[in-house]
Amino acid sequence: MLERFNIVDRLPRDPDLILTTVDRAVNLARANSLWYLLMGLACCSIELMQTGGPRADIDRFGSLFRATPRQSDLMIVAGTVTLKMASRLRRLYDQMAEPKYVIAMGSCANCGGPFDLSYSVVRGVDKIIPVDVYLPGCPPRPEALTEALMKVQEKIKKERFFVKQEA
Repeated sequence: MLERFNIVDRLPRDPDLILTTVDRAVNLARANSLWYLLMGLACCSIELMQTGGPRADIDRFGSLFRATPRQSDLMIVAGTVTLKMASRLRRLYDQMAEPKYVIAMGSCANCGGPFDLSYSVVRGVDKIIPVDVYLPGCPPRPEALTEALMKVQEKIKKERFFVKQEA
């Protein structure tokens, strides 16, 4: 059963012996318990809410929304970011605990979308906070957001915390 999570190795001589690393076990738990902060700024937030509904159901990945940044490790920025909202977005990002991840959902969050010529629109949320996964579309489907969540999970599973990093 543990083989399906790709965290264990079995020796051919002794199939009852299971080998794994602390990194693999911790990252499996972290990847399958992503709590996300809702940043629904425009029409993409409707699709974000639909993704949490019964049809797409991202709860099956262990993801549930939190209304506070101190309990979240994933921020999903859904919609148009204005200059007025940029400082608040940065403050919420800074209040999140490390390690933290960001999904930019929709064309408006990625590059300003159809409103990029407006004086008040930020041309991409990556000008304010670092983005891990870009999700294109106007608005993106719930299935696309589910795939973006799986990309973040893959990224988490590859991280190494308990190995000494060379400076």
